[in-house]
Amino acid sequence: MLTLLKKIFTWWNQVTLGTKLKTIFFGKLVGSDEFGNKYYESKNGKRWVIYSETIDASKIPVEWYSWIHFTPNRIEKKHTLQKYNWQKPHQPNLTGTDKAYFPNKNKNAIKKKYSSWKE
Repeated sequence: MLTLLKKIFTWWNQVTLGTKLKTIFFGKLVGSDEFGNKYYESKNGKRWVIYSETIDASKIPVEWYSWIHFTPNRIEKKHTLQKYNWQKPHQPNLTGTDKAYFPNKNKNAIKKKYSSWKE
């Protein structure tokens, strides 16, 4: 019961009931990416994404990002783009996680090049 109420009233966990109903009645599945995100389009041209796990806009790869924002790209013609061996795989924004970039992990190694002003 709690899970059902959570799905109805919270949008930050997963798909809401309204989005689920809109997708069932008006959405046409256009494709999905390697992360499991599914992309839909309605008859009047509205586009949206259903995320596979937590909702985070930085989880959309660049080819689908351009599709969802109506930027002309080859994704319109062909749903699989060739990836080259020099291209890194897409990563979502890692800020606030344990994998976030921090230039100096050892805080004691930072040496100040100035002295603080004291009264």
